[in-house]
Amino acid sequence: MLSWVLPVIDGAISRVYLGLGAVCFVMLAFGLYLQHGVGLDPCPMCIVQRYALLFVAIIALLTGASGKKCIHLLGAALLLIGAGFGAFVAARQSWLQWYPPEIATCGRDFYGMIESFPLNRAIPMIFRGSGDCAKVDWAFLGGSLANWSFVCFTLIGVLALLILWRKATR
Repeated sequence: MLSWVLPVIDGAISRVYLGLGAVCFVMLAFGLYLQHGVGLDPCPMCIVQRYALLFVAIIALLTGASGKKCIHLLGAALLLIGAGFGAFVAARQSWLQWYPPEIATCGRDFYGMIESFPLNRAIPMIFRGSGDCAKVDWAFLGGSLANWSFVCFTLIGVLALLILWRKATR
């Protein structure tokens, strides 16, 4: 399986980064379409996943614009961190969707939490989830948006690991 991926990583690494950044921006655009076109309001965990995806997109584009090996290694490490964080949040939301809390309250919105509480109280509230974090509004092939986000963040993390491995061994 890696027989076609590794030569691409070795020969056109900047294009891999730029393509990854473009794919991330398409995914962000799809999320905005679901919010503004379809009318689905994002829950706090969805918003955190969007920020993680935006972080990954910006890092990928900035890294792809550079031709230096050290920048590519740093970019891959940052991609791995951002993808790991996004995968963690998506996995937590998927878990909440599979095992919803007994008391389903909509709770506060993301910006209301940030404005009303200090960060040391707001961040645990975001990851605790709320009633609308457990609700599945959209599904594709049996998977919720959180499930698909987890898959995408995991693939980005695997790609970042491959890049780190190839760049470090060469």
